[in-house]
Amino acid sequence: MFDTMTLTKIVGGFCGALLIFLLGNWAAESLYHMGGGHGDETAQAYVIDTGATESESNEVEVPFAEVLASADIGKGERVFGKCKACHKLEQGANSTGPYLYGVVGRAVDTAEGYSYSGALEKVADVWTPENLNHFLTNPKGFAPGTTMTFAGLPKVEDRADVIAYLASVAQ
Repeated sequence: MFDTMTLTKIVGGFCGALLIFLLGNWAAESLYHMGGGHGDETAQAYVIDTGATESESNEVEVPFAEVLASADIGKGERVFGKCKACHKLEQGANSTGPYLYGVVGRAVDTAEGYSYSGALEKVADVWTPENLNHFLTNPKGFAPGTTMTFAGLPKVEDRADVIAYLASVAQ
């Protein structure tokens, strides 16, 4: 009842159906793109004027000093959990990265026993809260050539919290 000829007919039927499906897809794509293109060439059909220009933004830039003044040390300790993989808080205890005890206000590239890449001292002299904020936003963008592979902290509140936490540890 079930011989090789039956199996060949079933496989041939599936192949034929796949061929028809692919040809239909090709024809539909051709018809869709035939009418003047797609993407950059076409204009939006209806634009709603909201009175705002594209360059306007609803976000208000708050100075970092104000954000740092309202920082939460407890939240900073939790955010520091992302840093623990490479950094330690004990003085002199270097890991993949240098120790961070007393980093706020410390001169750049001065952790004892740690070999730096030299990229940081080209952009900053002292780890002020502002310099730390810029560095923690995007380490590779702030100091091109740094060996730190961390992507950064996108939220300014998280950066302020972790900087306040690091400043409190050294006290």
